[in-house]
Amino acid sequence: MRVIFMGTPEAAVPTLVRLLESGHEVAAVFTQPDRPVGRHRVLTPPPVKVVAQARGIPIYQPEKLKTNEEVRALVSALSPEAIVVVAYGKILPGWLLGIPRLGCVNVHFSLLPKYRGAAPVQWAIAMGETVTGVTTMLMDEGLDTGPILLQRACEIGPEETAPEVTERLAHMGAEVLLETLEGLRQGRLQPRPQDEAQASWAPLLRREHGWVEWTLPAEAIRNRIRGFQPWPGAWTTLRGARLILWKAHAEVGLSKEESSFPPGTVSAIERDAFVVVCGEGTRLRITEVQLEGRRRLPAGEFLKGARLSVGVPLGQEAPPDDRS
Repeated sequence: MRVIFMGTPEAAVPTLVRLLESGHEVAAVFTQPDRPVGRHRVLTPPPVKVVAQARGIPIYQPEKLKTNEEVRALVSALSPEAIVVVAYGKILPGWLLGIPRLGCVNVHFSLLPKYRGAAPVQWAIAMGETVTGVTTMLMDEGLDTGPILLQRACEIGPEETAPEVTERLAHMGAEVLLETLEGLRQGRLQPRPQDEAQASWAPLLRREHGWVEWTLPAEAIRNRIRGFQPWPGAWTTLRGARLILWKAHAEVGLSKEESSFPPGTVSAIERDAFVVVCGEGTRLRITEVQLEGRRRLPAGEFLKGARLSVGVPLGQEAPPDDRS
């Protein structure tokens, strides 16, 4: 099948590779423009571009699509049977959706209609979901609102982080996409509308989303630690400095002394961890952290220079204004 591929991050690469391996003709790749990355702001190509260059596929990196007549003419001339979209990072305009005979097929990393939006894996983990999956859908002009073609579910491990789950879903999504294209080619797939009553949202992450609310139960905070990796991280403050929490264990039950502490108070210092009181009679045993501007450290190493003691409050600064 002759297709155009649109995708940008590492999570989109497995689908592009499997399309090529399975004999589909990828007529062009659209990806985001190169961006400055890292402390030294080095201009860096998206992972999808790197793969496309190595395979000799024509690459296009337009800043805009909606009013881009050059792109419109190009896509029309290429005459794809389908356009495959995986984490492209741009909204496709209506005129583009109507060009391919079989439509624009999106691979989304959730079981739609749950977790529509830019960060479905992160929010699913942060909200404590134990099952997620991938969905292929025919794109419409809404945000992840098009009719569903195929879905496949998988469990989220209790210790898995967003990068780990994303990697699994990226490979699963590649296989589901191939099944979807074959089903469309044979005319045996019946798109079904999404149930709007079951819809939920996974908005683009902002730094404020990582702010730790110590009044939440410890398990809810632990889920945010797993879900908001690598960015923005689940974070609090220690003496005004931003402290990112990387690994922790949730525990139920407080001692008599701990019960007298408000949430967010350090209640124990151990050799390899420190404990913080949380909401609803729970506590969080923190085992890996990172002070802003420093490297990640096991808690035991961090404690050697942190001047942390029982009774020290975390997150005393005013919380971010906008965490929606």
